[in-house]
This record gives sequence, C-alpha cells and structure tokens, in this order.
Amino acid sequence: MPKAERTANVQWKGNLREGAGTIVSTGSGAFGHLPVTWAARTEASNGLTSPEELLAAAHASCFAMAFSSTLAKAGYTATELDVKAVCTFEPPKITTMHIEVHGVVPGLDQAEFARIADQAEKTSCPVSAALRNNVEISVTSKLDKLVTSNQNR
Repeated sequence: MPKAERTANVQWKGNLREGAGTIVSTGSGAFGHLPVTWAARTEASNGLTSPEELLAAAHASCFAMAFSSTLAKAGYTATELDVKAVCTFEPPKITTMHIEVHGVVPGLDQAEFARIADQAEKTSCPVSAALRNNVEISVTSKLDKLVTSNQNR
C-alpha cells in the first residue's frame, strides 16, 4: 500500500496563556481557519477547538473505519455505526481516550458486537496503535436494533 502523508498548518501568536492560534489550512482543504487557545484547551471551549478535540475526531473516524473493516472480515456489514470519542487532557498530558460505539448490524448479537469492537480497537485502528502505551484507551459498545417508523431504540 502506498504511503499517505497529510498536512496541517497552524499559526500561533503570543505566549501560551494569552496567545492564540489558528489552524490555517489542511492539505485536503477540508477545513481551515479554526481558532485555538490554551483556555479553549483547558477551560470552556467557547466555540474554539483544541488538539484534543481534533484527536478525538481523528480517533472516532479511524475507529469507525477499523470496526467496519473488522466486521466485514467476520462476515457482517453494519447498517450504521455511530462513534463518539472523548479525549481527556490533564496537563501536561493526554491521559485517556474513551470510544463509545452504537451500531446496527444485522445478524449480530451484543456479545459478538462487543468482541469485534474490542478486536478492531486492538488490531485494526492506526490511531489506537499510535496512542497505545501512552494513553489509556477504553471502548464501550452497544448493538442497537434497526429503527423503523413504528419502533424506538
């Protein structure tokens, strides 16, 4: 498989506590001009982002892909996966990442869903692999039933 490199450019002005930065651009152009500050990182975000929020987004999307692939290898196709990642920053370090996944997967029971979710995190998610041994990673998984107009989850 070819090597993939992705880029992001950030400008920062001032010192850590009173300064501010902007994620100016990404190589893909998918997003840019996202403001970041130390206060947004350690206090209320007030509409600004942080490295931890971006890491949580990266981990959630990576895990969704890894889980989808691991399910397929086990013979299942998800109708839907909803992944939430919560990244905890306790200065000076990122301490935990918790992944919560809800999914609709025909033909699968809760125990097998949980087993495959854990397998995906441990063996198929490159972001998990990058964080492992530095950040405590946990996964909670819940298999949901297919929702129709006459049913609720």
